[in-house]
Amino acid sequence: MLFPYTYIPHEMEKMQTFIDFIFYAVWCQAPLKRPYRLELFTSNPELFEVMTAFHYDDSKGAEFFAGHVERIYGLFAPLSACQVEQLRLWYRANNDVERVCANDHAMSLQRYADFPTELKDLRDQLASFFKGLYSHVDVAALRKKCGDIDDHYQTFVQTNKSGKCPFCGINDLFGEYHSKREAYDHYLPKALYPFNSINFRNLVPACHHCNSSYKTSKDPAYALKDPARAVHRRPVFYPYKTTPHSIELQIGLQHSDIAKLTPADITLQFGPAAIAQEIDTWKDVYGIEERYKSKLCTESDGKAWLTQVLDEWKELGKDPQDFLQTLAFNTGKRPFTDCNFLKRPFLDACRRKGIFNEERSA
Repeated sequence: MLFPYTYIPHEMEKMQTFIDFIFYAVWCQAPLKRPYRLELFTSNPELFEVMTAFHYDDSKGAEFFAGHVERIYGLFAPLSACQVEQLRLWYRANNDVERVCANDHAMSLQRYADFPTELKDLRDQLASFFKGLYSHVDVAALRKKCGDIDDHYQTFVQTNKSGKCPFCGINDLFGEYHSKREAYDHYLPKALYPFNSINFRNLVPACHHCNSSYKTSKDPAYALKDPARAVHRRPVFYPYKTTPHSIELQIGLQHSDIAKLTPADITLQFGPAAIAQEIDTWKDVYGIEERYKSKLCTESDGKAWLTQVLDEWKELGKDPQDFLQTLAFNTGKRPFTDCNFLKRPFLDACRRKGIFNEERSA
């Protein structure tokens, strides 16, 4: 991840607060053998109002939410104290996204695939609920209390103004002046993890290519060594990290014939070493090397950047070194404008390969 987002508080966080209450104060109390009833929610007046509305609402959205809550309550009822405590640990870990990203093994991260056989029915109901929950946040009774995700996005982009996807740096994001919005990526994928599908610390706007073409359902927390099962935890960039990092990129070229340049002719070196593991995870999840090399080889990007320098040199008499100095200044100030973070190291690689000297000799 090239740069972190600034986290934006919003009333939609209330959705996660409701789920926290349902998990801890309702489901985890089910083994006390109290019958399921609306009175279980009275200590949270706003949620009680929502659940009461759902009780008298025969819409699919109301049935989805209230029906799952009641069914899961019934599956918690026969659990032992040890089983409930284990579920509490899993719930806490899956929602502490920052510590998961830091690869803190004190966080007992839990995927659906890791549930024991004896909890299969509970796992299946949790999966049905949490995989579908994000799609039901616009149910009227919930929207009345929590607002809607379009408003969250507008609030979000009024602070996060870069206009670029932080996961790749090369694609634009819809901003505050667009009537559309980007999709929110579930950083820990909702297809793999219970409990955090409406946790906004696990929801991050991403460009279509990052979200739908490259990351898809990849698990950033695990390296897939065995294709049948991801077992190796790894550190990953936390999208809302409060201390920014800076990724260094150096580009190498195998030859100076840019017209024949292919991805196989390019090497990319990323740094600094202090965040090498996070960088490796980022490259793997978002296909960074493939995408950057492809961009450098296209006529409209990498090759066009070099052509611009050569044209200004030949037709306007500008020294390439002056261009590179200006580019270095602009990259320091605005690294993601016009892909400066890629353009500068690429043109530096062209300079080191002697391309400008070759043109001077010609």
